[in-house]
Amino acid sequence: MRLLEHAAMKKKPVLPTCELDRQPLHDRTIADVSMNTSPHDLQGHYLFDGLDDEQRRRLLEHSRTRKLAAGEAFFMQGDRADQFWWLESGQIKLYRLSRDGHQKVMGLVMPKQSFAEGILFMEPPRYPVNAEAVVESTILGVDRRVYLDILKTSFVTCRKLFQQMVLRTQRHLDEIESLTIQNTRYRLVHYLLHQITPGANVHVIKLPARKAVIASQLAMQPETLSRLFRELENSGLIRVRGDVIHVLDSAKLQQQLT
Repeated sequence: MRLLEHAAMKKKPVLPTCELDRQPLHDRTIADVSMNTSPHDLQGHYLFDGLDDEQRRRLLEHSRTRKLAAGEAFFMQGDRADQFWWLESGQIKLYRLSRDGHQKVMGLVMPKQSFAEGILFMEPPRYPVNAEAVVESTILGVDRRVYLDILKTSFVTCRKLFQQMVLRTQRHLDEIESLTIQNTRYRLVHYLLHQITPGANVHVIKLPARKAVIASQLAMQPETLSRLFRELENSGLIRVRGDVIHVLDSAKLQQQLT
């Protein structure tokens, strides 16, 4: 009996749940996969375009690739943020939770886009939103400290980075205006017009996510979104076929905003 008691005393204490919760999800639940990204893949993105191949190679040496299952949470609002991320494949949903537990989708990340780079200039760096894979996804985590160190020697990248930050701030201001001042019909039309490829003769929109996710992004109920799609279709402005929207008259659709 004394031996058993002695062994029990030697056991490592179990961390309380709150201690586990302080560890970012991306440190605990996501498995490493082989890296598919090369320095060339990063060209053309504003965060990396001003860097030379050697600097991009250095970034990749301090980066890690992760694979997420569909519906898998990645990081939570308030988690420490040692990395920002670049989406290789799949789709990531960025959202916040209201006090009553409802999701507000802040953005959808598509392949070859970055996200959470705002943490570069936070002290201490904390993720401001939650992140979840909408479909099976592969992401690349870029070390914050290494990137900031490289940034000291690249004025071109600094300028591009701040230009993009200004554009994003302007887009967020426009979104706040749309969500707080404009009605649901305006918000949907505005969203559809921004999905149209400039210069295209035929306007066909493939919705980037499930309609319930888009409804959350536009701050409306899924039932409201479905009703508005029917109204626009009955008005001869669009034709809805599942997740594909055919814009039949873009000029008249634009007039819905006036």
